[in-house]
Amino acid sequence: MDFNYTDEQNALRDTLTRFIAKDYPFEARRALAKSDEGFSRDHWKQFAELGLLALPFPEDFGGMNGNAVDTLLVMETFGRGLVLEPYLSTVIVAGGLIRDAGSAAQKEAILPAIAGGELMLALAHYEPGARYEVSRVGTAAKADGNGWKLSGAKAVVLGGGAADTLLVSANTGKGVSLFLVDAKAPGVTVRSYVTQDGARAAEVRLDNVAVNADALIGLEGGALPAIERALDYGIAAMCAEAVGIMAALDEATLEYLKTRKQFGQPIGRFQALQHRMVDMVIATEQSRSMAMMAAVKADSPDAAERRRAISAAKAYIGQQARFVGQQAVQLHGGMGVVDELNVSHWFKRLTMIDLTFGNTDHHLGLFSDTLLAA
Repeated sequence: MDFNYTDEQNALRDTLTRFIAKDYPFEARRALAKSDEGFSRDHWKQFAELGLLALPFPEDFGGMNGNAVDTLLVMETFGRGLVLEPYLSTVIVAGGLIRDAGSAAQKEAILPAIAGGELMLALAHYEPGARYEVSRVGTAAKADGNGWKLSGAKAVVLGGGAADTLLVSANTGKGVSLFLVDAKAPGVTVRSYVTQDGARAAEVRLDNVAVNADALIGLEGGALPAIERALDYGIAAMCAEAVGIMAALDEATLEYLKTRKQFGQPIGRFQALQHRMVDMVIATEQSRSMAMMAAVKADSPDAAERRRAISAAKAYIGQQARFVGQQAVQLHGGMGVVDELNVSHWFKRLTMIDLTFGNTDHHLGLFSDTLLAA
């Protein structure tokens, strides 16, 4: 298998690297995190102009036919810049669900709007008390004339505060179904809040929210496989984001070791610290290999094979990201934890990535289950 990037992929990475360097400096990012929305609408428009919002969608619906490896390049670069825009929630997870499970009419109405930067979506699936159990859905959908009425609560909806439309999972009595819900519809309450890494999530309540019959995505009771696949895409993307952050931490730590002096010389000359730096780089490169495997397997039609690879990558990268983050903080001394230094913000984001869509322990358990079933 050829693991070299194509000329187009290298060009994409170079373009994004320039964007991060020019338009996403650390201080600007900190200011965005404290703003009302927590991200920049102007940046979102730039993403649309660069084709990033259209990347994973078919050409027939205004997309660019990109694959999970293309997404890996985007997310790795976004990790370096700690990008706050809801790319993961809108394009990768929710957009991927519409691409894979939506009707032709739904794709025609939604995917070009996402690609053009006109529409933001969020998947409202996880519920209070459900932990990481994807199949546990207490929200109810009852048939009502030519439509449905939804009632329930959703927790930690990534990008939920910015979403124009929510993709809400609900139990109809025949299994888990998925519905398109206007975020401003009567009966919908969205409470957005800041997460520990400076991003945004939301709690969502639905009280007899009425939707039309055409709001149903896919078959009634048949949404769970599509949701699992979308979450797998999201996990693969976050693995790539984590690798980008780890690489940035390596570079920042190495630069600090070269410039911080003690006993009349740079501390990078101390052999013990050199060994720790080498261990960080090795952990990052091994994680990059796992992220690449996850990206390749994310497009696999074999659900069991895809899930095994995704869980292996999430668990391994979670372990190595914790190691790299801790080493970076310690090697920076007391400055490693202050808000004014980007190292602490990278480490916070790595911690949140580990907790999103299943932490290290959860995915170790899933991976071991696949070995027992083999």
